[in-house]
Amino acid sequence: MSNTNKEVLLSVKGVDIAFDKEGKKFRAVKNANFDIYRGETFALVGESGSGKTTIGRAIMRINPLSKGEITFKGKRISGKISKEEDRDVIRSIQMIFQDPAASLNERATIEYCVSEGLYNFHLYKDEEDRIAKVDAALESVGLLPEHKSRYPHEFSGGQRQRVGIARAMIMEPELIVADEPISALDVSIRAQVLNLMNKFKEEKGLTYLFIAHDLSVVRFISDRIAVIHLGRIVEIAETEELFKYPLHPYTISLLSAVPMPDPQIEKKKDLVVYDESKRDLSGPKPVLQEIRPGHFVFANDREMAEYEVKLKKMEEERAALGE
Repeated sequence: MSNTNKEVLLSVKGVDIAFDKEGKKFRAVKNANFDIYRGETFALVGESGSGKTTIGRAIMRINPLSKGEITFKGKRISGKISKEEDRDVIRSIQMIFQDPAASLNERATIEYCVSEGLYNFHLYKDEEDRIAKVDAALESVGLLPEHKSRYPHEFSGGQRQRVGIARAMIMEPELIVADEPISALDVSIRAQVLNLMNKFKEEKGLTYLFIAHDLSVVRFISDRIAVIHLGRIVEIAETEELFKYPLHPYTISLLSAVPMPDPQIEKKKDLVVYDESKRDLSGPKPVLQEIRPGHFVFANDREMAEYEVKLKKMEEERAALGE
């Protein structure tokens, strides 16, 4: 699934994640496959309960896998690994959490919250060096060095999320798993946080796995998008490709839910509701197949033939409009 010109930083291969629910096994993630290239923002999009956070937590080694493997820089990081390798993963892959209030220790100062990784990995020469690193991290996210003596409850949601970003950035990670990092924030603050994340990507060559439920947000920040439904990845494509040529009915239903700024268009818009039970899944089982370079869709052979016709039609319509 990789593009030969790009370096694969993280690879998820045939991953299943199951939980015990009242004595029964519940498969939260089903045969997930994708690569994340170094320096890109890869978005994982789906509604609540689709398994996107479960995958993010598996990459962080919080959720164990039932099947498959996850590799980082070519080395397996899922399952049993040495203590040394575990420390490397913790340092190289950081997480930005959805709820900035819950992810910070209310009883600790901002200085301690941001320094925690430095303490755990002893990434400073002396106290002076540690303070300088904390100040630099806070300044890089638009906060002031004097903020470090305050406590999390003294900040707004947007400022707390900036502290969360500073705490991740101070570790100089290679990959950041951003789990719905802006969904708890006001709309006006969201763009600031996204701009900040883009700034770090450009300056430090950071790679992101950006988990979200809103396609309009990921269009702004991501290079490629994977759409997940009930634990299964149903479509993967470059961002603009996915918005121009959505093929899977679930992707189309997610796009139809994106609000339009024009109230007249919004009123006339048809909401598409995806119902898997209405799909004809007779014949061979669907698998994730490449319909054109870099564009994958979960379908069986009969559906693939339908999608190819549909894709050709969409291309002709766009060509007629001069796009």
